[in-house]
Amino acid sequence: MQIPDTDYIYDIETYFDIFCVDITHAASRRRWIFEVSDRVNQSPQFIAFLWHLSRSGARMFGFNNEGFDWPVCQYLMSDHRGWFSALDAHNKGTQIITGDRFEHTVWPSDRIVTQGDLFKIHHFDNNARSTSLKKLEINMRSPSVVDLPYPPGEPTTSAQKDEIIAYMCHDVSDTLKFYVASLDQIRFRDELAVKYPDMGDVLNMNDTKIGKVFFERELERNGTPCRERVNGRRVPRQTVRSQIALRDVISPRVQFQHPEFQRVKAWLEAQVLTPDEAAVSLGGEHRVETKGVFKDLRATIDGFTYDFGTGGIHGSLHSVSVREDDEWEIWDWDVASYYPNLAIANRFYPAHLSEHFCTVYEAVYQMRKQHPKGSAENAMLKLALNGVYGDSNNKYSPFYDPQYTMAITINGQLMLCMLAEWLRFGTRPVDTQNHPEEQIQLEEIREGVQMIQINTDGLTVRVHKGAVDWMQHMCSEWERHTGLTLESVRYSAMHIRDVNSYLAVKHDGGVKRIGAYAYETPLNSSSFQTRERGWHQDHSMLVVRKAAEAHMVHGVPVRDFIMNHRDPFDFMLSVKVPRNSRLETGEGLTLQNTTRYYVSTDGVSLTKVMPPLKGKSVERRIGVQTGWTVTPVNDASLFRWDNVNWLYYITEAEKLLI
Repeated sequence: MQIPDTDYIYDIETYFDIFCVDITHAASRRRWIFEVSDRVNQSPQFIAFLWHLSRSGARMFGFNNEGFDWPVCQYLMSDHRGWFSALDAHNKGTQIITGDRFEHTVWPSDRIVTQGDLFKIHHFDNNARSTSLKKLEINMRSPSVVDLPYPPGEPTTSAQKDEIIAYMCHDVSDTLKFYVASLDQIRFRDELAVKYPDMGDVLNMNDTKIGKVFFERELERNGTPCRERVNGRRVPRQTVRSQIALRDVISPRVQFQHPEFQRVKAWLEAQVLTPDEAAVSLGGEHRVETKGVFKDLRATIDGFTYDFGTGGIHGSLHSVSVREDDEWEIWDWDVASYYPNLAIANRFYPAHLSEHFCTVYEAVYQMRKQHPKGSAENAMLKLALNGVYGDSNNKYSPFYDPQYTMAITINGQLMLCMLAEWLRFGTRPVDTQNHPEEQIQLEEIREGVQMIQINTDGLTVRVHKGAVDWMQHMCSEWERHTGLTLESVRYSAMHIRDVNSYLAVKHDGGVKRIGAYAYETPLNSSSFQTRERGWHQDHSMLVVRKAAEAHMVHGVPVRDFIMNHRDPFDFMLSVKVPRNSRLETGEGLTLQNTTRYYVSTDGVSLTKVMPPLKGKSVERRIGVQTGWTVTPVNDASLFRWDNVNWLYYITEAEKLLI
């Protein structure tokens, strides 16, 4: 994809006695470096250059620049002296790090130069996806991984200043790599900004937020306000519940014949959710808590266990390989856009948004189908559909109504159990007197359909060839009864460790990899996007996962695969310790806090040295790869094939075999 000529990549360093900035033109790779220190003060030139970028309509991209780099830069630009010292920049940076970040925020309308923050675009500001630039360097397989060389609050020598500038330039080079890998996401946002200029600072919104903002916009445009003014502030409209009787949220479409499913439904119908009184007594909000409100709710039928939870249903065979043969097939059934369509079909909605919410929901769903997959509109509308449910339990959201949350998640689980019951036992509410053609020999059906998995929005079954027509008929009946749509795929084999980790081999030869078996990363995906191992996830020792798949799917011996694999990065692992800790070798050498390594025969031992626990005086020491020695390779050229500990990788791969 062509790089826009307007875009620049940058990073700053704000040391006690040196401020420096690297601004690199993304398309041409031309680099401008400015320094403010006791050696030289280029602050006037730096300020003039930023004003030049502003006048030329440039955009500056960085990593967490919206939260740190740009507030520092705009503060320095706004100083009417026309110059500044390194201490000025350092003090501002310290205020941002230690103070209230909102106090230092520069809002989009006030920015002198447009900012694009890769940290925000990829939602790394979410705790569950938190990712540092160092981790990205490892996941992008950078030749070198370099950590901050010196603490920012200490004086530096001239040689150390040169090291700091080199470190900064290294970071900008890797940020540029990540910017290139993010061009599809940037283009998507640019298209949306043109078509929907009233959506705000789309460039710096994560994918889910884009969807929610669009959905909110559609509700507002169709006469359903999502926010209201209270004391001069726009606040989200919400439905706060003092209690939720689960009987009120279960759809009348949910009907069971099997006593175990009937027991689960009856138990749920008897539950009334109320606020946690202990939390309320401690000053907490008087809101119903839905997370984890019921645990250990399960039903076991013919040896297969269905586990229910507020997050969804789970169930699976364990530690087994299932293969099709001359008599048996493997079918996977997923519900299309399950949670959005549950709301649409059952007219579930947050109470304060009225049933008009479902009308807009359906309009957005139909709108998405009009745009081809891969288009900006299709991607954004998918996010709008999926993001709304997650925000219905977010107390800061205009979609907040925990009863709506429970209606979706509980009915979602129970309706999948209905499908499992109909497939497995041939029972469903049908008028057999008026439809005699649907009299089926149930004993044969019971033996002809076997559960393999059930998980959130679908299930997988092993089906005797004589029961395939029955299965498809039952799926059609379930669709008619629930108003939902099923999508199917056939597998030739499944290798299952548990519900969260398995390999499913499709008829076309493709492989669905989940959990411990997933190894595709954005780097080896054509669009830098994958559902397997995202940028924020661990990319350690991928050779282990690849070897396990090669053995189970293609019959390649694990030892042969690993010892003939020649991608050194697939053998590498990484470790990170916080700034208040350190990473030591057995010889007492301190390594940088983020370190890449591989397990070797003649390496060193690694230990995390952590601060003492509260009330203790002894530092904590935690081994890394305890019992094995490793070779650090922050410089990837230090990797050696002659000292790879093949036994370690073979042992780890064999743990994944089914």
